[in-house]
Amino acid sequence: MSRVCSICSKKVVTGNKVSHSNRKSTRTWNVNVQKVKLIKDGKPVNAYVCTRCLRTMHKAERA
Repeated sequence: MSRVCSICSKKVVTGNKVSHSNRKSTRTWNVNVQKVKLIKDGKPVNAYVCTRCLRTMHKAERA
């Protein structure tokens, strides 16, 4: 499973881990994606969606 949101295309970000002595080594920040069922063109489909998009979709449903 690639960690990419199917709605906003958010993906893994890389950067530096910096120790107290200011030594740097590379690290990654993964996207919090969840497998959900969505209705697309009237058909249910499984998709990987980040939690930010899930939250926004739930807020739109309640309004």
